[in-house]
Amino acid sequence: MNPSQYFYEPAQGHGLPHDPFNAIVGPRPIGWISSQDAEGHLNLAPYSFFNAFNYTPPIIGFASIGWKDSVRNIQATGTFCWNLATRPLAEAMNASCEAVDADIDEFELAGLTPEPSKRIAVPRVKESPVAFECQLSQLIQLNTAQGEAVDTWLVLGEVVGVHIAEHLLVDGVYQTTLAEPILRAGGPAAYYGISDAERFEMYRPGVRG
Repeated sequence: MNPSQYFYEPAQGHGLPHDPFNAIVGPRPIGWISSQDAEGHLNLAPYSFFNAFNYTPPIIGFASIGWKDSVRNIQATGTFCWNLATRPLAEAMNASCEAVDADIDEFELAGLTPEPSKRIAVPRVKESPVAFECQLSQLIQLNTAQGEAVDTWLVLGEVVGVHIAEHLLVDGVYQTTLAEPILRAGGPAAYYGISDAERFEMYRPGVRG
């Protein structure tokens, strides 16, 4: 017998103290995106709707609810960087999400250093141990199931350059937990870290290491 379940239709509201959607689809990696406008003004902002979508070529993407500075900059220049948000950088990442005018440099606001990239003009966060240099591949406005436009924009970028702090490579293998990534969860302020204590291995059928 199935346990009792709470059911709701999102269009009618969830009836709960906080929308559970973000908590169910989580924890999620953070899209800490650096960009710049055509005049070179820098922007740095975290997005909780972020993930990787393809191996070859590597493609990542994030969704912006509203046409924000990051989206505007990326449309104008065709480039952006993703920077790994880590536990030591959590407060700086949080500071960079403050709603400020477009002429405010979030690198400076968060006490971070813009580091020149190799393949694109947009700088990465020097303090972050991992960064992806990206070229815009698609910019998509989302639609409802009925075809109505939603004020949310999906930005997809091909990764053309990867920066990894060498201490995260042990015998050539990237150590996820050593980087101390932080992940966004549900609720207004919930984040998670990860540890090797939670690791387990499971191979796909027919595949062995």
